[in-house]
Amino acid sequence: MTADDGAGAPASQTLDRGIRILERLAAVGTPQSIMDIAAAVELHRSITYRLLRTLESHDLVERDTAGRYWLGVGVSALAGSVRGDLQAAAVPRLDALAEGLGLTAFLVVRVGGEAVTVASVEPHDTPAHVVYRPGTRHPLDRGAPGLALLMPEPPSADDRDALREARQTGWAYSRGEVIPGLRSVAVPVLGADGSARAAAAVVFVDENADVDRIGHAVTAAADRIAAALR
Repeated sequence: MTADDGAGAPASQTLDRGIRILERLAAVGTPQSIMDIAAAVELHRSITYRLLRTLESHDLVERDTAGRYWLGVGVSALAGSVRGDLQAAAVPRLDALAEGLGLTAFLVVRVGGEAVTVASVEPHDTPAHVVYRPGTRHPLDRGAPGLALLMPEPPSADDRDALREARQTGWAYSRGEVIPGLRSVAVPVLGADGSARAAAAVVFVDENADVDRIGHAVTAAADRIAAALR
């Protein structure tokens, strides 16, 4: 008799649904109503509500005063253990970057075909800034962080113009590609082999921001993170 390693067992439908809800909230980045969430993940409202209540009990989602849901602080706690050496090297440099520019700085890693935020640092002394939560994800070929992760790869005829431009300038820049109205600048954090271990990025809304100044600052931060990992 051989042991059952679970490889042929059916996936958990409930777990799959809960993960889909979390992925949806991470992708949109703004509080969502139960109806919006249910429609997006193609579930009945009552099922969606029960799943949200369970996720809320574990602090993985939170409700605002209007009863809409978004990612909770529990997601940040889970993300804190992901690629711990990378985060340990990155967070102090992201903190300095956030304070220097007065912008929210964050760290993104590649997970399959997506760019996933694993750490985020907000400036302390600004009247207003963008909140960008860990767990946010988007396709690699969209948004500055995704493009930054692709920058060290060999050029291809299929590359977007934005990726070609990023390789020339040394940083990627995007406007409204992940969340409407938000702009981002990102730079790859290079490993010893020249590949992208992560991308350092900042997010902002000011259309008059000095992108060159921001790009140089993010580049310096990415270089410091890479040096700390060696």
